[in-house]
Amino acid sequence: MTASTAAGLSAATAENSLQNTVYGLLYFYMRNGAQVERTTAYLRDVYLPAAKRHGMVAGFFSPVVGERSPYILSLAAYPSWSGMEKLHFEFGDDKDFQKGRDAYNVIGDPAYERQENILLYAFDKFPAISVPPTEGRRAARVFELRTYESPNEKALARKVKMFEDGEAATFQRLGMAPVLFGVNISGPRMPCLTYMLSFDDLAARERLWRSFSSDPEWQKLRATPGLSDAEIVSNITNTVLRPLPFSMIR
Repeated sequence: MTASTAAGLSAATAENSLQNTVYGLLYFYMRNGAQVERTTAYLRDVYLPAAKRHGMVAGFFSPVVGERSPYILSLAAYPSWSGMEKLHFEFGDDKDFQKGRDAYNVIGDPAYERQENILLYAFDKFPAISVPPTEGRRAARVFELRTYESPNEKALARKVKMFEDGEAATFQRLGMAPVLFGVNISGPRMPCLTYMLSFDDLAARERLWRSFSSDPEWQKLRATPGLSDAEIVSNITNTVLRPLPFSMIR
């Protein structure tokens, strides 16, 4: 865990790095519609109100394209390592949350088949989540969660720097609005990094990825010796997501 985290850190001081956001990606994998309904109700009526009470940003998504459906992805943004610890104890002392959580977790009648929890540590140049504005918006966006696996931690550090020094700026210039960038510090397929983009709709996603692929600055960056996918990326996975109606990120 320590080595993988270090692979994603730049030359920022340790004091500043401790203030980067820690992201929790919690997957609820389910078998049937009844489990989906129970988990949706728990996240909407129990977890979300607690997150708002304690000042935590939380998003909730279901897959448009993705394996192991049905599932719900819960995204939590903790302000720092110490902030994550503080929220852990606040949720533990929250009687309303604990009551609702106890009612959701019924022994003998589980509301999900499995959970999978992944932690990300925000890039130094993108240390906080960027929540898309919702004012005056009638339709929810679509989101894309992408994970880039690297053959080793040195290659991962180089890919992180590639994002920080140019690739992410190309996303922003073209209108592919980034939500988060983070190095995976727990979970499967490490060493790897994960980021999330938002799009107005599926048609906009297709159009903007075409623009990105043909962008001259991106073509120049990817042709830089030492930065080709063949050298620093061993696998890419992506999932297209829709926010649930009550998601704070939508």
